[in-house]
Amino acid sequence: MSLVAVLLATVLLTLSPLEAALAQSRLDYPARAGGPGEPLVINGALDTPLIAPLLEDFHHRNPDLALRYNNLTTLAIYRDFLDDDVTPRPDVVLSSAMPWQYRLANDGHAQPLASEAARRWPAWARWRHELFAFTFEPVVIVYRRELAERFGAVTSHADLVDLLTGHRRALRGRVVTYDPATSGAGYTYAIEEARLSPRYWELVNALGGVDTVLAGTTRDMLEGLADGRYLIGYNLLGSYARDFVREHPELEIAVPDDYALVTQRLAFIPRDAPHPMAARRFLDYLLGEAGQRAISELTTLGAIHPALDGPGTANALRQRLGDALRPIRIGPGLLATLDRLKREALLTRWTREFQRGTIAADTRDETSP
Repeated sequence: MSLVAVLLATVLLTLSPLEAALAQSRLDYPARAGGPGEPLVINGALDTPLIAPLLEDFHHRNPDLALRYNNLTTLAIYRDFLDDDVTPRPDVVLSSAMPWQYRLANDGHAQPLASEAARRWPAWARWRHELFAFTFEPVVIVYRRELAERFGAVTSHADLVDLLTGHRRALRGRVVTYDPATSGAGYTYAIEEARLSPRYWELVNALGGVDTVLAGTTRDMLEGLADGRYLIGYNLLGSYARDFVREHPELEIAVPDDYALVTQRLAFIPRDAPHPMAARRFLDYLLGEAGQRAISELTTLGAIHPALDGPGTANALRQRLGDALRPIRIGPGLLATLDRLKREALLTRWTREFQRGTIAADTRDETSP
């Protein structure tokens, strides 16, 4: 455990729950003597235990910079950015809410990065030279080993549909996934899968057929799987699930081999960044081989850099799954997820298909001997 992590854990033990929550929402790294007084401010939607190793590595390489990381929700990042009264203004914005990040950049709030690292960054992982993906995080299935022992392993969406339709009674109330109506991630995955898979609505129907529990976060789903409330969880964020499953041997994780959505965290430097030179140094680090190696070796976020091919990299996943990996595209299509009428239409159909599965399952139960 790093020194910062040890100190953070020690401090949290002495704080009230509210004080502990506030302490966990910010990380500070002072500059060495003679460095600038004002810190480089990074606003991000990434839990402090996940991002701390990356920030520590950057600060070790750049000790002349003071650094402050504010851990916020994706909604708070977006709203605070558009509120001119919120200070201090961020120098770098990191978020997994791809549609909101794209909207901010598309509306002219991001400044271009004209560095060698930016020019060499893969075209599929950036928008212009203003918005950059820096992680590669598959959306996964997690299930209890006892389910695999009883019904067989689940390695694809087709396996999942067969499992749900073939074992309704055994799985009723024991399956969990995101609620697309209340979870931004769940809605994004739903709209992407509806575009991607001709069998998606069949899967939603099957989920309804087993009275699938609808959750708000990957953490909620993982905790329910660990304590045995659920047997299988669908569409969990792999970067959070990997460490959790490693600590819970009763669980298995599967990246579907027919198709697997891949989400990415997006970074940009605001046009009004108070410390643009320091911000460019940080973004160059994120996109450079050193920063990407830190992501692959020190975190579960997944590195994109094309020169890296070991565990925890996009190249390693591609070698195993090939074209089954489907990164969510950074482009105008993301704005469709923010369109109110399109959102209402998708959620209406999702609810209808889910409820149709529930009604059909109830009818079969009533008529079965």
